[in-house]
Amino acid sequence: MFNYLRKRFTSHIRERSRRRARLVSKDGRCNIEFGNVEQSRFVFLIDIWTTILDLRWRYKMTIFISAFLGSWFLFGLLWYVVAYIHKDLPEFNPSINHTPCVENINGLTSAFLFSLETQVTIGYGFRCVTEQCATAIFLLIFQSILGVIINSFMCGAILAKISRSKNRAKTITFSKNAVISKRGGKLCLLIRVANLRKSLLIGSHIYGKLLKTTITPEGETIILDQVNIEFIVDAGNENLFFISPLTIYHIIDKNSPFFHMAAETILQQDFELVVFLDGTVEATSATCQVRTSYIPEEVLWGYRFAPIVSKTKEGKYRVDFQNFSKTVAVETPHCAFCLYNEKEAKAKEKKGFDNPAFVLSEVSETSDTKM
Repeated sequence: MFNYLRKRFTSHIRERSRRRARLVSKDGRCNIEFGNVEQSRFVFLIDIWTTILDLRWRYKMTIFISAFLGSWFLFGLLWYVVAYIHKDLPEFNPSINHTPCVENINGLTSAFLFSLETQVTIGYGFRCVTEQCATAIFLLIFQSILGVIINSFMCGAILAKISRSKNRAKTITFSKNAVISKRGGKLCLLIRVANLRKSLLIGSHIYGKLLKTTITPEGETIILDQVNIEFIVDAGNENLFFISPLTIYHIIDKNSPFFHMAAETILQQDFELVVFLDGTVEATSATCQVRTSYIPEEVLWGYRFAPIVSKTKEGKYRVDFQNFSKTVAVETPHCAFCLYNEKEAKAKEKKGFDNPAFVLSEVSETSDTKM
């Protein structure tokens, strides 16, 4: 019992370490960090719009609230200073004929309320600017313009964050595992992808990258070397009719990096298969990219996906997502090289074989019969 638990614990630790090493998580997030960047972090302020959009919601809402509260309080202080300089406050005991710059500002609190009313254009009518001070008029204009800029930027950032195509990508799902089996007489790596919405992705394109560590002939070690993986869809690689789940497959031929792998050795390989799906959202015309990854433990050799689409008695097509990632074991060659040799052997059996040492000799017939 102790040995069994130790093995399970060891395998669990290995699996976790293997999952931590992957570059792209199953939900498409990239596991990478930048160190010793020579450029200052202030360069991100140059592209402030992208920086704000990339922030997480908790930081974005903190900036949103701080921007409005900060501007209200800052201009509240300025209105208080204007009233203090013009001696409009009650502690100066202004005369009855005294005309203040701003009506009914009695302290810092009322100045803050006037700042809020001015910037958000509430306009209660209780506090208002008079024509007595040019400074107050200029400050009113400046706060109104700055308030519109802050409101447009922050509200636009919130709206852009909500409507980003990144959220549309969450309704595109890939199968949990990739499988390797025969398809059309060829050994293929298959992956299933589904669109959970009825709205289509226009101009969809599917491709893959195999990430692995390679050593060049010069002895240079390249970590995360990228190899192109071409995926094929029976409906065509471009402009997919992505209304029902599709099964994409990669043919394992002599040009494929999976050609020299076998069922017994695939778990010993160190690679990560990243699959990308690019398309345009039909509703917003925004480009969208969905990605996921598969490590050797998630590639099942000798399996195929279970059927998922059926037709009801009413004539409707039904997609059962309970079988979306379900696999079925099938008879499959244990390596692509074996399948290739088997096909060559069968092709040679159908052909005749010439014997180069065979010489046809002609024998002349003579008749010994004499008349």
